Amino acid sequence: MDTPDNIPTRLDDTRPGLTKPDTRHTGPADTVARLSSRLPGFYELSIRERLTVVAGLACLSETDRFHIGHFGSLNGELADVFIENAVGTFSMPLGVATNFLVNGKNVLVPMAVEESSVLAGASHGAKLARMGGGFKTSATLPIMTGQIQLFLKSQCDFDGILAAHKQDLIAFANHGHDRLIARGGGACDMDWRYIPEMRSVVIHLYIDTREAMGANIVNTMCERVSTIMPEILPCDIGLRILTNLTERRLASAECLIPASAFDSPEYKGKDVVDRIEKAYLFAKYDVHRATTNNKGIMNGIDPVLIATGNDWRAIEAGVHSWACRDGRYSPLAVWRKTLHGDLHGSMEIPMAVGVVGGVTKLHPTAQASLRIMGNPDASTLAQIVVATGLAQNLSALRALASEGIQRGHMGLHRKNLDMLEEWASRASSNN
Repeated sequence: MDTPDNIPTRLDDTRPGLTKPDTRHTGPADTVARLSSRLPGFYELSIRERLTVVAGLACLSETDRFHIGHFGSLNGELADVFIENAVGTFSMPLGVATNFLVNGKNVLVPMAVEESSVLAGASHGAKLARMGGGFKTSATLPIMTGQIQLFLKSQCDFDGILAAHKQDLIAFANHGHDRLIARGGGACDMDWRYIPEMRSVVIHLYIDTREAMGANIVNTMCERVSTIMPEILPCDIGLRILTNLTERRLASAECLIPASAFDSPEYKGKDVVDRIEKAYLFAKYDVHRATTNNKGIMNGIDPVLIATGNDWRAIEAGVHSWACRDGRYSPLAVWRKTLHGDLHGSMEIPMAVGVVGGVTKLHPTAQASLRIMGNPDASTLAQIVVATGLAQNLSALRALASEGIQRGHMGLHRKNLDMLEEWASRASSNN
């Protein structure tokens, strides 16, 4: 494909409309500042051509171009499907967390993350939980929620009207989704609420999406139902889209750790249990601590979602909203000392994950990650993800309640620092 005339592919490009860069510039940032990021037709180029354009604008070295343009387990076709204006890929380390026992079954948990202490933390938390029988988990049906916003034009008995048409609207939403219905899914319920400040009725359509996360299914059904709403109510149509606060699609995990599991030469297990409970209470009553506590939980959850090709951004949004459902931001996990002095932990959060569709089905590494986990269905995957988050929280709280977070964290981080020092030394020698 030819490069559009107004896109520079070299730093010395002198085509009309471009300012030739000053050869006295001090570095790539200076060059980029002198050239426009306005690149009409950029999306029409091939990946190789886009990378050539960007490399020219940013003065990328051949090494830079190699690292960006090296596709690893992907290929150019998939990269172009997954992202607009693709120029290459960004690699993430993929590791496997060990020691997980979930509902009596041994599980290896793949995690894609760049922080060295995360895998170690999840594995250690799972080891502690294993000493008490591992994690017990469960999940609700995979019910996603879609919203249809209506702006009323005049007063009416919308409650009575919607109640009378409820079953017909659900049936209309399911029209054309025979395969989903055959698998036991589809729209299954509907309710609504009124926002007086906007004179707006918001319909919640509940849809069982089976093994998919289901965003496309939900949005399609919401848009379909919205087309007939003006025939039922005097209204204009607002937004028609899913919500990532999936209150009906939850997964939970719990574990019981004997106090003796925390025994060490420096600390008695029962004292560590007391300290972990107090650390939980600190998060319960202090929003600053709760925020960092929950970030640590997501340290365990996000890497599993990324490794399996799931939408970690959607889960993040839903989980943090769930954390303040009672009017204040609170810790996601609960840790309590039992009557026998052991530690009990539990967590229930929204977890809308899928094992079919989108990146999960197309990305070869996501497929391999699911095979590492034993090819779980969506419900089982959700439960493993929540167990991983609980394990991560357990490990972090144990460290905080005893020797402090930095000993283990910095011990692992030392590898990064040593590598940086080595590279700096090499660069100094080369200069």
